[in-house]
Amino acid sequence: MTGSENDVNDDQVPAWARRTAGESRWWATSALVGMLVLQYFLPQEFTPGPRWLVPGIGLVLVIVLIAARSFRIDREEMWLRRLGLSLMALLAFSMVWSVYHLVKGLIDGAVSDNAAGLLTSGGAVWLSNVLVFGLWYWELDRGGPAARAHARKPYPDFLFVQMQNPNLADPDWEPNFLDYLYLSFTNATAFSPTDVMPMSRWAKSTMMVQSAISLITVSLVIARAVNVLK
Repeated sequence: MTGSENDVNDDQVPAWARRTAGESRWWATSALVGMLVLQYFLPQEFTPGPRWLVPGIGLVLVIVLIAARSFRIDREEMWLRRLGLSLMALLAFSMVWSVYHLVKGLIDGAVSDNAAGLLTSGGAVWLSNVLVFGLWYWELDRGGPAARAHARKPYPDFLFVQMQNPNLADPDWEPNFLDYLYLSFTNATAFSPTDVMPMSRWAKSTMMVQSAISLITVSLVIARAVNVLK
């Protein structure tokens, strides 16, 4: 097959299904930093250990990842993959800790009876849920951003609208972090898939867990706030 024929075939394959230059890391990095800031400003009872512990460890890991990767995420090395997953696990642990202690405090009546403070803390915990699951979807779909750049896995874990209707999308379109953040936000607000369909079992299970966490958090916080206002 000639070079021109290869070019034609590449043009006919959508960007998400072929090798590309890799995704810019800045949107995901901004979300990571935002999550660490949220953790730092949460009330002490909703954070594991000293307030600086999770943000401090997370910031060190973020700096290492930034230093080891270029502007675009296309470097495939096992230690980088493990470091990224370790950071995701740290953020997930801190988010689950916050949700558990918020719910426990609401049930026990240990949470402040100040409606404004309650809604602020509850909103911060809910936003942490959105950011953490958005990062997890981004980190795990088709093996992660580096594996997606090299088109390692042909079958997507999440089916976006642009994949279903390629004729209505830019041929160079491929999912980036904002698409996964949108997926996380809509799943946390609608408590179900909207226009992005989970395809693999792990994707369905993870979305189910996120919906459950979001539903419990929102319902209990609103119910307690309404009771306080009365």
